[in-house]
Amino acid sequence: MSALIELHYLPSIAYFSALSSVNDVIVERHEHYVKQTYRNRCYLNTSQGETHLTVPLAGKHNKVVITDIRIDYSQKWLNNHWRTIQSAYGKAPFFEHYAEDLEKVLFKKHEFLYDLNLQLLSLCLGWLRWNVSVRETLSYEKQPAEGIHDLRSLVNPKKNDLLAKFYNPVTYTQVFGNAFVSNMSLIDLIFCEGPSAARVVRASAVKMNKC
Repeated sequence: MSALIELHYLPSIAYFSALSSVNDVIVERHEHYVKQTYRNRCYLNTSQGETHLTVPLAGKHNKVVITDIRIDYSQKWLNNHWRTIQSAYGKAPFFEHYAEDLEKVLFKKHEFLYDLNLQLLSLCLGWLRWNVSVRETLSYEKQPAEGIHDLRSLVNPKKNDLLAKFYNPVTYTQVFGNAFVSNMSLIDLIFCEGPSAARVVRASAVKMNKC
């Protein structure tokens, strides 16, 4: 089964739940950038509660193809993100096992958001040990070919009502708080559960009809 989806920054558990039944991931590289989405934002569970990290972008974003969106390194966001991640998950059971690989990807200082997110997707799929192929679109198609599940914009902070169609949270032990916080970035689950993360993601998946 194939699925078409856009790239996110440190994608959420729901993102991977939506992909859990596919063996072929098609990344949308010809869309226009969309503001206030997960394309440059993720959510972590910290001592202060749910916190979002945002990658600042350079230049104008209106009607700009996603592959042309540059990251703004004039701001100190990278060090701030890493300090927040260390503070939130430094005491998590599997932090030391996975943190170095994540740090290497983040501090490569990719010029373009798309390239950063593509490498983060590859890293996350490797952590989950999913044997899936990842390829990129050759052009933008409003309606993808027959047999391809269109998951674009399905995981969206403005459309949380859609989550129940493909994501049913399974609880796991988090670092902070007595109340479980669902649908954090996958790194929340990875640092807390390690090799068991894939099982949690698949258990959280709801079988979808063709989108």
